[in-house]
Amino acid sequence: MTIDVPQHILDALTDVDMPKLLPEAAATETVNLGGIDVPLYRAGCVVVGSGAAGLRAAVEMKRRGDDVVIVSQSAWGGTSACSGSDKQTLHTANTADQGDNFKAMARAIRAGGAMDEDTAYVEAVGSARMMASLQFLGLPLPQDPLGGTLRYQTDHDEVGRATSCGPRTSRLMVKVLAEEAIRLDIPFFNHTTAAKLLTEGEGDGRRVVGVLAVRLNDRTEANPLGLALFASSVVVLAAGGPGELYRDSVYPNGCFGSLGLALEAGIELVNLTESQFGIGTRREGFPWNLSGTYVQAIPHIYSVDADGTEHHFLAEYYRTTQEMASNIFRKGYQWPFHSTRMLDFGSSLVDLAIYRETAAGRRVFMDFNRNLLPVPGDLPFDLGRLDDDVARYLGNAGAGQDTPIQRLRNMNPLAIELYRRYKVDIAAEPLEFAVNNQHMNGGIMVDVWGRSSLAGCYAIGEAAGTHGVTRPGGAALNAGQVFGTRAAEHIGASGKAKTASAADIRIPAGAALSEVLSVVKPDSSLSVRSIRSEVQARMSDKAGLICDGESVSAALAAARSLNDQIRQNGIAYDRAAEAGRAIQWQQMALASEAVLSALDHFIRNGGGSRGARAICDPKGVSVPLTSSGPLEEYRFRKERDAHRDEQIVVCRRGDVVKIAARANRKFDESAKSFFERDWPAWLTGQIYDLQKNS
Repeated sequence: MTIDVPQHILDALTDVDMPKLLPEAAATETVNLGGIDVPLYRAGCVVVGSGAAGLRAAVEMKRRGDDVVIVSQSAWGGTSACSGSDKQTLHTANTADQGDNFKAMARAIRAGGAMDEDTAYVEAVGSARMMASLQFLGLPLPQDPLGGTLRYQTDHDEVGRATSCGPRTSRLMVKVLAEEAIRLDIPFFNHTTAAKLLTEGEGDGRRVVGVLAVRLNDRTEANPLGLALFASSVVVLAAGGPGELYRDSVYPNGCFGSLGLALEAGIELVNLTESQFGIGTRREGFPWNLSGTYVQAIPHIYSVDADGTEHHFLAEYYRTTQEMASNIFRKGYQWPFHSTRMLDFGSSLVDLAIYRETAAGRRVFMDFNRNLLPVPGDLPFDLGRLDDDVARYLGNAGAGQDTPIQRLRNMNPLAIELYRRYKVDIAAEPLEFAVNNQHMNGGIMVDVWGRSSLAGCYAIGEAAGTHGVTRPGGAALNAGQVFGTRAAEHIGASGKAKTASAADIRIPAGAALSEVLSVVKPDSSLSVRSIRSEVQARMSDKAGLICDGESVSAALAAARSLNDQIRQNGIAYDRAAEAGRAIQWQQMALASEAVLSALDHFIRNGGGSRGARAICDPKGVSVPLTSSGPLEEYRFRKERDAHRDEQIVVCRRGDVVKIAARANRKFDESAKSFFERDWPAWLTGQIYDLQKNS
């Protein structure tokens, strides 16, 4: 039975209006730095970032009586509010169809390797609490008539733990958390870009004491850059991932993340080799992932050359129409590119084919008004001729309609409404798309409480490198909620954010200001535009889903050269309002060098192909096959099992990026808690391990 969903319901789940921010508090102090009177704001904790993870941390801290403020480059403008996060992968054991347990979920989360086992368990065991609290705040997660959460299978998840409110799931999460933050009267500083972390002390005694920021509302004739200081003994980095790192990206525009900021502060990063790439619409229009029902409707996919001629290019890769159609469908729950799925005519052969079409200068489209054209010489497309798993799914979904748009409307009408809101009617015209960078699985190295290597500094959400090579789709949203709560609990237990910092931070602030002024130089020959173009082209062309050792090594040398030029010449800006962008692109250039350093180290040490990338090598043992034979130019290395047991650690010492490796932290599945024995550790706060990195 098909139920037509009324338009007002579709509208409510697609047009998600965000709450209005409260008026900002004025600074009550000023500090003279280098002849500039800089406003000074004081807090117990500064949360950098206003996405779902940052809001969760701020809300949980405020509930515990901590003095917390949020600073954001652009409120409701980050990835969780604006990008295609349509699912939430959670422990939903109490459902009507299939049981689960936390240990099994943890094994699924860390299955790709290069992930700490204790972190995976923390994310699994915390997920049920996150789901319940989001529902309490008003997130409309769907249920069956008996109260079980509706679930479905997503990428890297064989059980089917994902649930969804539609394509705006993550934006709805941000909305309910933002409403709670406003209800709790948490101070919010919008249009505020963190430029430098302020630190004091040396060696193991070094800790964070505040943030130097650039603020639109603090710009004056006497302070043209809008410099502002936040004194705080605790900082939570929650500014998302490095969305601007790649030209071919599905991130919203202007997402810089915190990697460069952390590198400059000497914080250790981890797993920068691990990203996610997959099909999505281009960021020049409306960037969105084309996973789930977009491809499960099995639209016709084709390319167009410079002369306007259509090419049914996927038919050159698959042997039969059934094989081609079934693997397009599987992109729904095997969305991220994975090197092994290029083999045996798998679903990532679709990604490779699209990558090659784009590299050849052709534009790629999916058409929901046409069924797939057949492989030449084979039978035509027919819903009765599909692989068993595909036929079973479509049958259960009641998606036996004649055309892709009809099947999509039946399975997910919100998918059509979403693009229509952005003036793209996929019910009437083809949709252009490509293979894009979508997520950084690496980031700032943290422990099970979200602590970084810099005392007082925490990292959560995509800023934190808690993911390994692969992760179930939607698990990143859950991780941000879990670690936002964990960090808040730890900060609350430490007592360091109960009151606003009273520290005198003029010395570290003065040093940070000097570093900022060495970057922003109006007369520099380097511009924001030129650096952006160079960094993004290099990362997309040399460090995307297809790469090789020689190209990565050359790209690293070029990235180092660019950073040397920036240190010598700074970056020009046309007007004061662009100075913040110059700082962000200086940090993005550093992040690019760090990613390439890690990738070069990985390849030089025999690193093979896995979730993020195929490492092409003439001596590789794996070759993608097409219907006409092997693609020798894409012969690639196989992953080494030993590399799954470790993570690559990156840090910056002076102007040099240092690389090391460490073993994954382990989790003893046989260990059991005992109430009377373990309760005192909870009562006394010993579980928080406050002596470490305090």
